[in-house]
Amino acid sequence: MHTHVRHAHDDGYDRNEAPVRSAAIHAALGALVLTGTAVAPSSHPAAHETPGTHPIRQTREAAGAARAADAAAAAGIDWRECPDDEGLPSYAECGEVAVPLDYAAPDGTALRLTVSRKRATGPARAHQGPLLHNPGGPGADSMSFPLYPALRGGVWTKLNRAYDLVGYAPRGVGRSAPLRCHGPADERAAVPPVPSAAAQRTLRERASAFAGDCARRYGARLAHFTTADNARDLDVLRAALHRKRLTFTGTSYGAYLGAVYATLFPGHVRRLVLDSAPDPRPERIWYRDALQQSAAFQRRWGDFASWAARHQRVYGLGTTAAAVQRRFDAARAALDRTGRPGRTGPEYSPGGGAGSRGLLLGYLDAGRGDESWPRLASALADFDEGDPRALTQVAASASGSAAQRENSDTAYLAVQCSEGDWPRAWSRWARDHTALERRAPFQTWENLRTNLPCAYWSRGAAPARPVPVGPAPGRLPPVLLLASTRDGVTPYEGSVRTWRRLPGSSLVTEVGAGVHGVAGGNACADRHLAAYLLTGRTPGPAADCPRRPGPHAHRF
Repeated sequence: MHTHVRHAHDDGYDRNEAPVRSAAIHAALGALVLTGTAVAPSSHPAAHETPGTHPIRQTREAAGAARAADAAAAAGIDWRECPDDEGLPSYAECGEVAVPLDYAAPDGTALRLTVSRKRATGPARAHQGPLLHNPGGPGADSMSFPLYPALRGGVWTKLNRAYDLVGYAPRGVGRSAPLRCHGPADERAAVPPVPSAAAQRTLRERASAFAGDCARRYGARLAHFTTADNARDLDVLRAALHRKRLTFTGTSYGAYLGAVYATLFPGHVRRLVLDSAPDPRPERIWYRDALQQSAAFQRRWGDFASWAARHQRVYGLGTTAAAVQRRFDAARAALDRTGRPGRTGPEYSPGGGAGSRGLLLGYLDAGRGDESWPRLASALADFDEGDPRALTQVAASASGSAAQRENSDTAYLAVQCSEGDWPRAWSRWARDHTALERRAPFQTWENLRTNLPCAYWSRGAAPARPVPVGPAPGRLPPVLLLASTRDGVTPYEGSVRTWRRLPGSSLVTEVGAGVHGVAGGNACADRHLAAYLLTGRTPGPAADCPRRPGPHAHRF
């Protein structure tokens, strides 16, 4: 492990001249070269990359963001007791911050973002101000961030001594001007691993219907839910908290949001933690990233199936990954019709009970971290022995309430569909996903179903383009990135790409792990996280951490 200490006030350096001692990064960069996709050695975007909007509009948005920040600084946040529906304890405080719907017209329609806080617990002399968090999505919120010390302990308790933990609901999410579109009737059956022509037609019809409902409900408003808009909201939150510079940690999409913030507001960054970042290249946002995610999830699903097979004596699911897969396929087929053991219903038709779609969503946890593996293997083993209760509970809990699902799905699509290179022609989607299903059948078509409304999304006359991540060298203080090499949600390459585009950044890698969201669980990575947020020190350009212990095989 590379332990060179770098202080926050040091000057930036050229990454291509700095010694990089991380074996994981060497391996990743080697793979990029071998596949012919390696980026140019510059650590900021290439000159041919263009900003996300027309230059005149960009100038107006920048001016509008500055005005909105000034107004927020003057207004501050009126911290009060949290509403009951937030489910937060009495020590948490809640408030609201106004942001413009359209930063190019800051005096127009305003949105109100909900904010939560748990005050720092240490002595006043140790306080370092607010630490904001975005957990990803898009479509998720961090209003529960004040609960992290109680629920997760460890590094979060330590950080709470110095920082106010501040969560928020991004625009369109939760109580922050929520978006909610309706599709066809509730879909309980997952897309078949190899869908028929009829099933593919159903996918297209339902995606078009969902996008059409959003266009009817929100019209031109949908153009103002981009990542750049979310980054400007972050800067308004910074001002409302009366801070000149932002301290922020983001996971998954939240890490990409943090990278975009660093690009648009490099002088406003104090400390920035980007955990499990997606590939930020504009040509990858978001269609190609979704394809890459499906391939990575397949690898992690194989990790889980192989682990369960190694523990045949505990779970009885078979001695090979293929045998475990057959058990899962049988459960998936049985749940399609009634949510209980039984025969499969019609292909791709909604059914009673939890359904195979909920099952598939529930088992995606296997790709986010192996701490879920004993619970998921036990549920599958119970089902195989004739008891469906645990398995249907997994499926039902993954689905959530209809209102939450609609809000989360709509907010997700409002951001993703408003930017990036989404194909409009079904032939492109069908070709790419048919090719991918041959090596990654686990969630390829279900992932397509999630994203397909973007093919029909109303983007207006001038759709946004992704912000090319990467401020000019010397403008950004050191940034800390965390990642694991077998992440199934945001493959490791995304963190390496982000690291290369942020001059002076440091990448801490949990080697051999498939964790999505490294912070709060790996002792080595947590030491680097705490050192950075509490003192500004990083471990130099890169450092490797050993993976955390694997799960203990047992029945629930």
